[in-house]
Amino acid sequence: MPSCSRQSLPILLLIQKARESFLSHHVPEGERLLIFDLCADTPSSAQRVGHAHSALSRCLEMLECLVAREMEELGEEFEGEYETARKTVKDRLGHLLHSTGALLENGEDVCAPLPEFQCVEGLDEVEGSGSFAAKLWTYRVLLELIHWSDSAAHALRLLHSERENEQEL
Repeated sequence: MPSCSRQSLPILLLIQKARESFLSHHVPEGERLLIFDLCADTPSSAQRVGHAHSALSRCLEMLECLVAREMEELGEEFEGEYETARKTVKDRLGHLLHSTGALLENGEDVCAPLPEFQCVEGLDEVEGSGSFAAKLWTYRVLLELIHWSDSAAHALRLLHSERENEQEL
């Protein structure tokens, strides 16, 4: 299964940094954009997969919001390496969501749904408004996507190991 974070996301982040020189020396302050409680105090591996699935679903919504804002601001679609990397990330994220969702089909281990996402969110997450705030939010969304993709990969490895051990018994 291709991992969203292993190749495509760092490339997209590097392209974004190259496009916006201020990002090369900036580390966002504050908490994660996505903060919500785990399903249980000591979550099982399957619950961790469910948690990551919920977070990745929100990341996809934020990514789609970013694309819509960029198209609205510029009035056209991007071309070239940035657009290719962004499409690859979105496709792989969709695949990862499908895969994690299939593991949770029985409805067990699914976390409570997150509140409905409003595309106007995001710019409120960073100080200021306008172009700089939008670019900073884009950067933070990409960092968030990397975090949750890595979290999903870790949870999937744990779940796979647990299931292999159960089959051996």
